[in-house]
Amino acid sequence: MHLLDLLSPARVKANVTTSGKKRLLEQLAALLANGADGESERGIYDGLCGRERLGSTGLGHGVAIPHGRSARLASATGTFLRLAEPVDFNAPDGQPVDLVFALVVPEHFATQHLMLLANLAEMFGDGDFRQRLRQAPDSAALYALLSEWQAAHPAAA
Repeated sequence: MHLLDLLSPARVKANVTTSGKKRLLEQLAALLANGADGESERGIYDGLCGRERLGSTGLGHGVAIPHGRSARLASATGTFLRLAEPVDFNAPDGQPVDLVFALVVPEHFATQHLMLLANLAEMFGDGDFRQRLRQAPDSAALYALLSEWQAAHPAAA
């Protein structure tokens, strides 16, 4: 499964405003639920929060990868947000987060879940790529950059 299989252009957003980590997780859950019922959205939110209680998903360098599992999903889903103003995410380097890739997978996606997280860590480990994401003018440009990264890294599946 490629990272782009998780995304749609509608779930890649630039200059998102939020008031803090809790509100950001709510926004991510709504996007990840993709119009499903409120119970699914709440379950995704609870999963994201549960994972954050285990330890911050902030990677450092202004990047976070909130993720969780859901028994109500049949396939993995992702969303990418570039925040207008960084928020505190308790990242190990103490830096606030402005690049967020959220992921929710079905309960049984153990191996795939780990592979997706490894691919995301590789993607966001590239300082030049992070800078290009921060300089992209809009959501369409962000989606194009994510697509280009995937095309340049076909083994990241």
